[in-house]
Amino acid sequence: MFPSRLRGGAGLRVLLVLVLLLGATLAAWLFVAWRDYQAFVDAPLAGGAAGATLEFPRGSGYRDLVRQLRQAQLTQAPEWQWRLLGRELGVSSRLHAGEYALTPGLSPRELLQRMAAGQVLQHHFTIVDGWSFRQLRVALAAESGLVQTLPGLGDADIARRLDIADGKPEGWFLPETYAWVKGESDFDLLQRAHAAMRKALDQAWAGRDARLGLATPYEVLVLASIIEKETGVAAERPMIAGVFLRRLQYRMRLQTDPTVIYGMGERYDGNIRKRDLETDTPWNTYTRDGLPPTPIALPGLPALQAATHPAAGDELYFVARGDGSHEFSPTLEAHNRAVQKYQLRRP
Repeated sequence: MFPSRLRGGAGLRVLLVLVLLLGATLAAWLFVAWRDYQAFVDAPLAGGAAGATLEFPRGSGYRDLVRQLRQAQLTQAPEWQWRLLGRELGVSSRLHAGEYALTPGLSPRELLQRMAAGQVLQHHFTIVDGWSFRQLRVALAAESGLVQTLPGLGDADIARRLDIADGKPEGWFLPETYAWVKGESDFDLLQRAHAAMRKALDQAWAGRDARLGLATPYEVLVLASIIEKETGVAAERPMIAGVFLRRLQYRMRLQTDPTVIYGMGERYDGNIRKRDLETDTPWNTYTRDGLPPTPIALPGLPALQAATHPAAGDELYFVARGDGSHEFSPTLEAHNRAVQKYQLRRP
């Protein structure tokens, strides 16, 4: 009996040793797996570089993301690590579609947190003060990444889609920098710029000087566009506005070169000649009274402010000095002297 108990006890000891060895092996494996997992979650993704992006399509799921990352060779980590990270962060079912920047040093944890928060990559498009609508269309067409829907549409078609009266879109888009994301279209951006201009114009009109001699907000938009094209020094905008408004009040023609240039269209070669001033177009303020029928450019907020808050004074003329600024004069005689000084004697 005694030997039998020895044999039974030895078997238990062997079994216990095997269990301990298996537990130790499992613990060691779990330790290594946990260590590798911790290293994975905060290690930079492969391929992260300036300008690199990841586009996560609508309708894609978490497994699609992991597959996409592996196909793009952005990760070699086993799938279980990605599944565990998704569960740990609680984001597996709430990733937002869009375009994401793969900045240098970006880790899997940071990528998933960005995607769960919808921190999609934003691009920026700037509408420049004084652009014409034609220049705006050219710039939009050249903006890589925007969905292009406007080519083939005429200006009047675009105006109708935006509910712009008379089908004339010139002037109706606020110069500003607009953020956009992958999937937005050129029309989406135009729509936002148009809404911004309507709001800015409404505010300028509501806060206008009480004795402003303009009848409608649209007249403010037209005048502001001329001020925009005439101004080289920001501080002169209200003075230029005052000159034009006094000329309108005294029924004098505006006689401003930028309106002539706009009416010339593609015929303008960088020079304006006497015959151009004498050639009638709807925008030629040397041959026609009052304001032109449409704006001639996209005015910025400062031009709108100047058009609704002109400087007081008696000046009716101004001439360029050649450095961006102007000489202002109350009489034709003083103006002619300024022309002689700054224009006719210019080498």
